[in-house]
Amino acid sequence: MFSKETYIKRRKLLKETVGNGLILLFGNDENPMNYTDNTYHFRQDSTFLYFFGINRPSLAAIIDCDSGEEWIFGNDFTVEDFVWMGPQPTIASLASEVGITKTDAIYNLTKLLDKHSKERKVHFLPPYRGDNKIKLFEWLGIAPNEQAKKVSIALINAVVNQRNYKTPEEVSLLHKAVDISVDMHKLAMRMAKPGVTEAQIAAAVQEVAVGAGGQTSFPIIATINGQTLHNHYHGNTLKEGDLFLMDAGAEIPMGYCGDLSSTVPVSGKFTSKQKDIYNICLESHNAAIEMLKPGVAFKDIHLNSARTIVEGLKDLGIMKGNVEDAVANGAHALFFPCGLGHMMGLDVHDMEDLGEMYVGYGGNPKSTQFGLKSLRLGRKLEKDFVLTIEPGIYFIPELINQWSATNHNADYINFKKLKEYHSFSGLRNEEDFLITETGYQLLGKPKPKSIKDVEAEWTKGL
Repeated sequence: MFSKETYIKRRKLLKETVGNGLILLFGNDENPMNYTDNTYHFRQDSTFLYFFGINRPSLAAIIDCDSGEEWIFGNDFTVEDFVWMGPQPTIASLASEVGITKTDAIYNLTKLLDKHSKERKVHFLPPYRGDNKIKLFEWLGIAPNEQAKKVSIALINAVVNQRNYKTPEEVSLLHKAVDISVDMHKLAMRMAKPGVTEAQIAAAVQEVAVGAGGQTSFPIIATINGQTLHNHYHGNTLKEGDLFLMDAGAEIPMGYCGDLSSTVPVSGKFTSKQKDIYNICLESHNAAIEMLKPGVAFKDIHLNSARTIVEGLKDLGIMKGNVEDAVANGAHALFFPCGLGHMMGLDVHDMEDLGEMYVGYGGNPKSTQFGLKSLRLGRKLEKDFVLTIEPGIYFIPELINQWSATNHNADYINFKKLKEYHSFSGLRNEEDFLITETGYQLLGKPKPKSIKDVEAEWTKGL
């Protein structure tokens, strides 16, 4: 938890920005896996954490923008709960640590809303959990299928415009999360040997995050089928000639995240073909980093990375034609169908629950073009933004077959040459960056990413 003054200052700015009405913020509840008392790992709502810092289930808060009053609502645990959980602090004692003096039972939250909601605006954010959608229905009478239309755009923008800019105390925690994430990736590189299973690596990597006192920031991707971008299946055994791709990050107890990707040859040495593709991807990655600074639109950095990939694939004979035209027509998306990166902070995809249009595009609409529509961040970069850089090159057989059958973008793709790469799989590197006043800062310690460094890390596992 940060200092009391940090949370008071954050809520004061939020009240001033929203201006009037009541702000209703939900904490998260425990969620059962298969019966009530067997729950998933609890994760507090990130916006609730940002403004209140309390990592406890079943809380909600009201901030009155007009009177300045602030409440936290929840039900204190009883002695019967202590039998199972041990002694627990009261909600009032937790609230006092973040500068809140008014607390009450959840029942009285409903009475407060009944009193004020008919004549005053109640601002709420888009709910992403079913239990909070039900609460909105019970407390404000808004049916779940109507809630998206009635969220407060003013509150969304106010939250985005605070959380997008990371303070030095937040950056310090992000460095810590990324340091742990680097340790996770180094271990995976050392373990990626023939006969080892994906599950064994995923388990060992998760142990690093948990052993450091936290959790993983998202389900681990640990796969020899890197062409599937979000592949959470861990049932394969690594063999000679495979590429092993891992996308994983640590989340520290205060909720701040790391998010890194690595690709390592299971044989210890990249083959000539693997080296060619890896170097093209790495060149695209480094070209993106060189462009990071305030005032540059991230969409332009993404498109420059796409051009770098097209140029490299042209040199191999896989692509052809004019590079600018190929990118404009989305031909690169056969190999790079995702975005270059995204905002990161308390969420691994920061504030994605509030809408990419607001977080990553400043309220402007996103592209609908295949590939470009998956770019989560397009706006001009600003000092104190934190983001990822993660270009990839993927040979997705099903997508290749579809485009080849229809000659889609055949002016720019050599489908005959492409057959040689049909079973290549996919690869990517990913690192995390802070935008500074004049450029950027790498978050955390360096991760092996050059061919020389990746192969050297693999050797440490012998």
